[in-house]
Amino acid sequence: MEAGVRLAPENWPRNATVAVAISVDVDNETLPLSRGETGPGLLSQGQYGARVGLPRVLETLRRHSAPATFFYPVVSTMLDPAGLAAVRADGHEIGLHGWIHEKCGELTADQERELALRSADALEAATGVRPVGLRTPYWDFTVHTLPIIRELGLEYDSSLMADDQPYELVHRGEATGVTEVPVSWIRDDAPYFPDDALGKQILAPREVLRVWQDEFDAAYAEGGLFTLALHPHIIGHRSRVKVLDELLAHIAAHTGVWWATHAEIARHAAAHRTPPPK
Repeated sequence: MEAGVRLAPENWPRNATVAVAISVDVDNETLPLSRGETGPGLLSQGQYGARVGLPRVLETLRRHSAPATFFYPVVSTMLDPAGLAAVRADGHEIGLHGWIHEKCGELTADQERELALRSADALEAATGVRPVGLRTPYWDFTVHTLPIIRELGLEYDSSLMADDQPYELVHRGEATGVTEVPVSWIRDDAPYFPDDALGKQILAPREVLRVWQDEFDAAYAEGGLFTLALHPHIIGHRSRVKVLDELLAHIAAHTGVWWATHAEIARHAAAHRTPPPK
């Protein structure tokens, strides 16, 4: 698998200057469960995401009229169907995020494929809409993942980090037509706010706000794409969701912002690719 041609449109819809794609990985209790850990303490951290974090995130997005893409492990839809219903009611996109947040690199090719196909069917059954995009659990994209994406007929992936702009994925020298909507650890809440007792919070919430604002400001100056990856059980705490609220207000204060789902970003980028220079 290789990073292919950059899919950097000359213009975003509505002549926008910058595209903004917010994503939310709704992991809930699947993180400890995927590791076979069933202690009440660990499970309660995931339950916080469903009970408290997700409603706060949804309310914050609603306040700023910001669409988002929610990547769901299938088990999370089973553990919190009411949360899934709330996400659907607000009109957000729902994408694949594995079965139980399994680490794909620890699976055989057949196991990864079987779980991915089963997850797509289950997520479609839960939402009534066939998912068109994938974010691999742990962002663990293996040598087997891209052929599975193509078999599923997905339009995009959002697990890789070769660019700030969308780009096409290449498999064994062949352009696949699959768009990568790239992620980055710098625009993810988890590295800044570890969710285990042994982790160390490396920055205070308002310092993270400054990092994310600088990332957005640079994307705005470049006329590019700003992505952000969040987790309800992490960003949903009081001091952190305030940071999300202030970041969205900062973005909204700029003219020429196109708020979009990951599917919308992928489709626009693929349809308006900039031809390579001669």
